[in-house]
Amino acid sequence: MLAPYLVGLVGLVLLPAAVTLALAFTEYDLLRPPTWVGLDNVTALLDDPVFRVSLTNSLVFALVAVPLRVLLALGLALLLHRRAPGVGTARAAAVLPAAVPEIAYGLLWLWLLNPLYGPINQLLRTGGENGLTALGRTPPQWLTDPTDARAAIILMSLFTMGETFVVLLAARRALPRDVYEMAALEDATGWDVFRRVTLPLMAPVLALLAVRDAIASLHFSFVPAFVVTDGGPPPYATTYLSLFVYRTAFEYLRYGYAAAATLVMMLLTVAAVVVQWRVFRRYRAFYRL
Repeated sequence: MLAPYLVGLVGLVLLPAAVTLALAFTEYDLLRPPTWVGLDNVTALLDDPVFRVSLTNSLVFALVAVPLRVLLALGLALLLHRRAPGVGTARAAAVLPAAVPEIAYGLLWLWLLNPLYGPINQLLRTGGENGLTALGRTPPQWLTDPTDARAAIILMSLFTMGETFVVLLAARRALPRDVYEMAALEDATGWDVFRRVTLPLMAPVLALLAVRDAIASLHFSFVPAFVVTDGGPPPYATTYLSLFVYRTAFEYLRYGYAAAATLVMMLLTVAAVVVQWRVFRRYRAFYRL
């Protein structure tokens, strides 16, 4: 029964990873045989300003988007775990964006974020005059200002937390009721119940989801940056590592160089997982979970 999974693991994960690792130390353009260059690709990456910008963009995106996605999903799970009128519709609305194909999702946000006639800026102009907001400020230039463009990519990521929401909703509904009944008998406040009961019991699930989102964050930014902002506005404001690898490999035909950048992405992923796992172990030791 494990055979199909093992075949897929070897063919789709382990084998491509091994080929990528081998190509990272070569110069390869798909037209001529690979040429061994050792660590030259890694050295060139360290001196590449575009790579440094894309690396910084990816790290900032992960540090901001991942906690926001997990916290938003947790808040919705705690808010919608009880049965009540309209809760089913709200749950479906939270999950629906995650089911939309990535390209269609990007094109939808390309319309929503249009600075001139997009619904978001039209809403922000409500109550203002001469195209300004009610506070007398210019609406965000989502597609032309570097800071606003980065914020737009993060905003887009928040609405795709459907899978995280479903897992946290199931985890919250699975918590034992007697613990909350005991907390009610002790006249515990809502904040104390969350801090001392809900959060410790859900900590393993939250840690797993944080690791999963940290890994996925290096890949999620590709479609929004490619479809909505095209890696800009200049200079490379929303060029993330995934987009850098894609353009290096398929536009400039530098497959060895792109493989080296992919290797850096893999090492960053491993480092993020190790750091989060150490934090979680300290958390478990503190609460004696």
